[in-house]
Amino acid sequence: MARIFVGVELDAGVKAAAAAAADALRAELASTDIRVLARWVPQDNLHITLFFIGDVPGNRVNEVRAALAPPFARAAFDVHLSGLGAFPPSGVPRVFWIGVRDGSEALGALHAEVSARLAAVGCEPEGRPYSAHLTIARVKDLQSRGHASRVRRILAGRDADAGPSRVSAVTLFESRVSPKGSTYEPLLRLPLF
Repeated sequence: MARIFVGVELDAGVKAAAAAAADALRAELASTDIRVLARWVPQDNLHITLFFIGDVPGNRVNEVRAALAPPFARAAFDVHLSGLGAFPPSGVPRVFWIGVRDGSEALGALHAEVSARLAAVGCEPEGRPYSAHLTIARVKDLQSRGHASRVRRILAGRDADAGPSRVSAVTLFESRVSPKGSTYEPLLRLPLF
């Protein structure tokens, strides 16, 4: 079985700035009485997901590759990442993210094209609308449900501008788990023109 997903890679400087913003958020949360148990995304793994596929047998990976292989008739474009938030939009946060200030429409169009290609090989999209973002942490537990609103106020009050990044390819990744954590290996890069 392979755990795979489709996303876009980010410039090294943007990944470094996003990781610094995540570190600052983690430090601020640690300085409060709020106890957040979260898995923070390592700098090397930062990316924007277009379509999460999940665990598939090895032979299905080739079907996904074939579905994605035709060239994308889209020009490369820029995104600008800034602002912090959480999913779901209310209640207890499960994901902390940096938003996409510029380029979300282009990412949405790429998501739609990837979704259409993958539907042809039986990959079902998520049931909710696509919302372009950069995940910086997955929250496993929040000490108290009452702290959710405080966490959201901290997120809203922080300035997290990771800057602009060029999106020049769509990448099929495999997530590999080891005792040191997950690593994302590019299996296929499809350049935008």
